[in-house]
Amino acid sequence: MTSTFREFFQRIRFGEPIVVVSGLPRSGTSMTMKMLEAGGKTLIMDGVRTADEDNPKGYFEDERVKDLNKEQDKQWLLEARGKVIKIISFLLPDLPGSNRYKVLFMRRNIDEVLASQAKMLARRGESSETSDERMKELYEDHLRKVSHLIAHRPELETIDVSYKGVLDDPRGESERIRQFLGEDLDVDKMVSVVDERLYRNRR
Repeated sequence: MTSTFREFFQRIRFGEPIVVVSGLPRSGTSMTMKMLEAGGKTLIMDGVRTADEDNPKGYFEDERVKDLNKEQDKQWLLEARGKVIKIISFLLPDLPGSNRYKVLFMRRNIDEVLASQAKMLARRGESSETSDERMKELYEDHLRKVSHLIAHRPELETIDVSYKGVLDDPRGESERIRQFLGEDLDVDKMVSVVDERLYRNRR
């Protein structure tokens, strides 16, 4: 079966793919959501979690995502076909196989992720009971499992997007994303919303 015919067959059977922005917490998922919105994509979000000091541009989340690992009925995801939804990497295994997904998986240095998380917790007056060394081990193990999952679920088509890569070359990465999605996104507008000033936790 040629790739073109397979694509046509899948569109008939499953409809438009759901674009999923995923990754570890604090890996740049919100930035990518804003880029896709600027580029012309419709986002699935409810606005419950509003912008704050940690994410001054907003979170672009839908609270229903948090229960993906608990719900039996996930029919609500049908409304995300052809649109974009943000789903943390820990919940990717809970996506039903009744849809096609194009996953933009954010990759960021884990030390930077941990530093960003620590600052977020500190602003909330909270702290982690797990050491950074242990968290790094857990995250690395999780990312290996996610890579294995993606490789063995044909409904998940994935591209890795580097957080630092977007900040260093927003036009190049925006063009990569446009080509991956196969859509006529407005690359100029995607580039315009990338704000390097928010890169506050560096290696």
